Amino acid sequence: MSQQNKKNRTTLQDVADKVGVTKMTVSRYMRSPESVAEKTRVKIAAVIEEVGYIENRAPAMLSKSSSKAIGVLLPSLSNQIFASFVQGIETVTRANGYETLLAHFSYDVEEEERKIASLLSYQVDGLILTESHHTPRTLQMIKNAGVPVVETMELPEAPIDMAVGLDHVDASYHVVKRMIEAGKRSIAYFGARLDTRTQLRMQGYDRAMHEAGFEVKHILTEEHSSFSLADALLDKALAEHSDLDGVFCTNDDIAIGTLLSAQKRGIQVPQQLSVVGYNALDIGQTISPKLTSVDTPRFQIGEKSAELLLARLKGEEVEQPIVDMGYQITEGESI
Repeated sequence: MSQQNKKNRTTLQDVADKVGVTKMTVSRYMRSPESVAEKTRVKIAAVIEEVGYIENRAPAMLSKSSSKAIGVLLPSLSNQIFASFVQGIETVTRANGYETLLAHFSYDVEEEERKIASLLSYQVDGLILTESHHTPRTLQMIKNAGVPVVETMELPEAPIDMAVGLDHVDASYHVVKRMIEAGKRSIAYFGARLDTRTQLRMQGYDRAMHEAGFEVKHILTEEHSSFSLADALLDKALAEHSDLDGVFCTNDDIAIGTLLSAQKRGIQVPQQLSVVGYNALDIGQTISPKLTSVDTPRFQIGEKSAELLLARLKGEEVEQPIVDMGYQITEGESI
């Protein structure tokens, strides 16, 4: 996507022409919808939805040139994995004279749509997203805005523009295989929120269990993950599977909570119960036994995402628009 496309985004006049009213009528609708006749309101709303019109809130001088700002969408402000991700982005943007504008959407695609509309209305030069599923209007707005976009943390099959992430299915498959190779047979998957990455990790777990001929055991909740949530998940798993000898968790919050909950119950880790996490938070290396986890390169993902975005903004050719940053499995003591 080029800067030229950004300058050609759908205008208020384009909407007015398509509806068959004056530009002033559309402007009035944007400021105060009830001031426009209902029939006209319906027509204007339909066209805005169709073309993905983005209101321009930036001063005219900014709309004619670079805003020197990058919009970054974060699904959570409480999950510390996104702190290092943003730090990686800002090491690149700061060095190149760009600001980052952060928006939080709480794993909600409708909220993501609203936040992207807001960021685009301030004429950001590019977007870094942390989800790969978007509403049709979000996709239309991005197309009309003509700004470069990087989807991160995952590797979508058909990215909007560019993507930087890792293969969560493969990572989960290999860490569960390690549990199986350690002699564990009744392994459960603890998942929360059920967002895209939670489901990708579950696919990797399922693949390893099916391959070994073992029963899959999903212990899931739509609640946001936390250390304390693990106690209820372990309660449920033990009630449903008395032979439980392993737990693979969608993140380290739940894994550390599971490990502590098991110890509180007198269950020895890893002798009686293996516990594995995801994201390799530092706290996992300070507990005993040290947590085995999938180490995801969040800082490097942020850094590479910003590099690709700025290369595109400089008019440079991006030879590899989809980048797999890989992963490692920490040498913990909990398997």
